[in-house]
Amino acid sequence: MNTDPTKQFPMAEAVRQSYRSGQEDEALEPLVLMDAEGKPVGTLRNGDYVIFYNIRGEREVELSRSLLDGNFSDFPTDKNTRVSMATMIQYDPDLEVKVAFPPEREIRDTLSEVVSRQGLKQVKVVESEKAVHITFYLNGKMIEPFPGEDRIIVPSPKIEGDYDQIPEMRIAEVCRKTIEKINDPQYDLVVANFCNTDVVGHVENKDAIRQAVQAVDTQVGLAVEAARKAGVAVLITADHGTVEKWYYPDGAIDTGHTNSPVPCILVDSELPEGSGVTLRDGGALPDVAPTALEIMGLNKPSAMTGRSLLKNYPSPKDGPRRRLFLLILDGWGVQPPGETNLISQAETPNMDRLLATCPNTTLTASGPAVGLPQGKVGNSEAGHLHLGAGRKILSDRSRIDAAVEDGSFFQNEAFEWALDGALKDGTDLHLLGIVSFYSSHGTIQHLFSLMEWAKKKGFKNLYIHSILGRRGEQPESGAIYIQKVEEKAQELGLGKVVSVVGRFWALDREENWDRVEKCYRQLVYGQGVPVKME
Repeated sequence: MNTDPTKQFPMAEAVRQSYRSGQEDEALEPLVLMDAEGKPVGTLRNGDYVIFYNIRGEREVELSRSLLDGNFSDFPTDKNTRVSMATMIQYDPDLEVKVAFPPEREIRDTLSEVVSRQGLKQVKVVESEKAVHITFYLNGKMIEPFPGEDRIIVPSPKIEGDYDQIPEMRIAEVCRKTIEKINDPQYDLVVANFCNTDVVGHVENKDAIRQAVQAVDTQVGLAVEAARKAGVAVLITADHGTVEKWYYPDGAIDTGHTNSPVPCILVDSELPEGSGVTLRDGGALPDVAPTALEIMGLNKPSAMTGRSLLKNYPSPKDGPRRRLFLLILDGWGVQPPGETNLISQAETPNMDRLLATCPNTTLTASGPAVGLPQGKVGNSEAGHLHLGAGRKILSDRSRIDAAVEDGSFFQNEAFEWALDGALKDGTDLHLLGIVSFYSSHGTIQHLFSLMEWAKKKGFKNLYIHSILGRRGEQPESGAIYIQKVEEKAQELGLGKVVSVVGRFWALDREENWDRVEKCYRQLVYGQGVPVKME
């Protein structure tokens, strides 16, 4: 029996070779499997079928468009190579794809819609890196703004590499524009996202993370002080945790999200002294929208099953009681101080003061409370969705897992269309997506289910294009995952991992077309670091 890993698991070994050359999963340069003649194996050809099995959505749109849109012009594409695609969930309603698990229903009566329906004005301020979260997700997966809703998107820095090079990012500009809107009385609701802790926290650079946390704290101080002077109530919270649990139990660094609770702080300088206002314990992210509505003096719709966190809050007599500033500190979790808590190791005088002097509590931001499977860490999509919806929304991950469990996954019409189409047309079937157990983009178990289905259908060729990302994973976990896929292919006697690439290239969402083009050229032309197939 051949036990040479370079022959048994060529792509996994190629990933390990990349590690030895100084690369890591997130930005792994494209690897391409080559046959004995040095030609790439399993490139996308005209008429082929692709199942893109990722489950998040906004980072998958650019690559999907480049493969599907005949009028795509953001970089040169092969107009003679047109594929048919099924996607696990809806990435963009304008994509010409079959969607396996479309949105179940519109999520109505969100915080933003309730405010809009009252004829009130609202504005959302954010860096482009997180724009989709406080627009699309916070609005209940509604693409267009509601009447009376303005959006200010500050472009995130364009850099080669990770944001640890500039941990402050553009937070000062985001804060400046936020303060402008706090001081503009036409806006009854101002929502801002300070994203540095989450974005920089995904990079293995402790000093940069401290700088990012401190930059957030500085701007929190400025924004809250502006709100105090303007007589605007402030509600501070977060969507999930990140760097407050920066190590695994074995001491390895965890650059992913966490299952930590997040803070919730009420800052209201107009409350009378001794008012006795507090925030109750036992809350979760769906309780934030009802809390915001109570502060503003607006009725909670029946669809919001979350409960206000306020205790002893005085009711308004006439009309909306207060203007509100909702500040989301992306990735700011709560854990006891210590070496593993990088937030506690940073200088955070403003947050420390607010926690010491203002009503506050912690909120559950992971697992079933935000529609995720038991034990699943929080993420920005589920976090912002639940902050706005004010109720629990079952995640796509949970829906799909349930479908695999009850067998309906293997009767899904979109997948059936792709599988039968490839067989009928005599073309190749490609499975494209993240390989991970923990990523918010998807799970290796869904890939395995698709591979098993293809085996039952009688496919002879099956090509797998894998995307790696370190977030939430142990160091060098990508090679372990790729080997698991290669082992599964050997077990089934079907399938080859023919390309591997870091998510930095494949899953862009800010029109960094040079990155997406690199992934496109890997998939279509077989361009990348060659890996010999034995």
